[in-house]
Amino acid sequence: MKVLVTGGAGFIGSNLVHYLVKNYPSWKVIVLDALTYAGNPENLLPVKDKIEFIKGDICDEQVVDDIMKRGIDIVFHLAAESHVDRSIYEPPKFLRTNVFGTYNLLEIARKRGVGVFVHVSTDEVYGSIKRGFFTEKSPMTPSSPYSASKAGGDLIAQAYWRMFGVPVIIVRPSNNYGPYQYPEKFIPLCITNALEDKPIPIYGKGLNVRDWLYVEDCAEGLVLCAIRGKKGQIYNMGADQEKRNIDVAKTILKKLGKPLKLIAFVKDRPAHDFRYAMKSEKIKREVKFKPKTKFNEGIEKTIKWYIENQNIWRKIKNSPEFEEHKKRIYGDLF
Repeated sequence: MKVLVTGGAGFIGSNLVHYLVKNYPSWKVIVLDALTYAGNPENLLPVKDKIEFIKGDICDEQVVDDIMKRGIDIVFHLAAESHVDRSIYEPPKFLRTNVFGTYNLLEIARKRGVGVFVHVSTDEVYGSIKRGFFTEKSPMTPSSPYSASKAGGDLIAQAYWRMFGVPVIIVRPSNNYGPYQYPEKFIPLCITNALEDKPIPIYGKGLNVRDWLYVEDCAEGLVLCAIRGKKGQIYNMGADQEKRNIDVAKTILKKLGKPLKLIAFVKDRPAHDFRYAMKSEKIKREVKFKPKTKFNEGIEKTIKWYIENQNIWRKIKNSPEFEEHKKRIYGDLF
């Protein structure tokens, strides 16, 4: 089995690569990553001798074709611009990678006869819902350039299944957390700022709700979708573990023995979705997947990883790129 993981040096991508190497040692794993700010080669150091790594852009037709002409059985497409805050001031990057990049992969997959194309999307394409749950048949009503660009990628993937028969499976996970996540995201920012005794920025009053899925569970679900999922189908992958942002921050501070006064409420971002929530019965029924990790266990493992790997995230947070982004979003808060 020959597998291509795009964005494999990123957060979910690297965790998927670790999962594949551990659980499917006979599979040939090829990682394609442009190593933008969020792609970190250190994420793959534990498995570097068991994979093939190619630095390249999913928008580069020649690079992608050179890989796919080898005969790829499964594509796990995770390469994406994924931070909502960045999409507010850098929309073109999101459109290029998440829309055109997805098209480029699909078009070459069509020409080269890829076995399965797992397109990894997000629950954010549905937009916000105050009560109830979205299903796979719910309309997409994205609220940010990020989620709109991901919705665009979803539509192109669906069109390539319907028009050309490219064996696409779309998976929409809820918010992931766990090891190797870039420290601009909410949970790692909470953990690392707490470890540094810096303010933890919380938008608005912190009442926004997210469904938290541990990244190793997500990796397992993606593989099961590739193996058992039906071509042309969409699968919601929720964790049924909804938490308010303020409660997540308080939990992290409590587990680290840090004071609640570190919480700093900041002006809410534009069009901030209040709640993401999906029904995941379809993936349980058709793919036989159900997340194993409860939030309390997952957050403890995540905190432990950030404590034990400070050399990785401190290097990132001390970089000029991170400093510039931080000031754009939070000013002189910390």
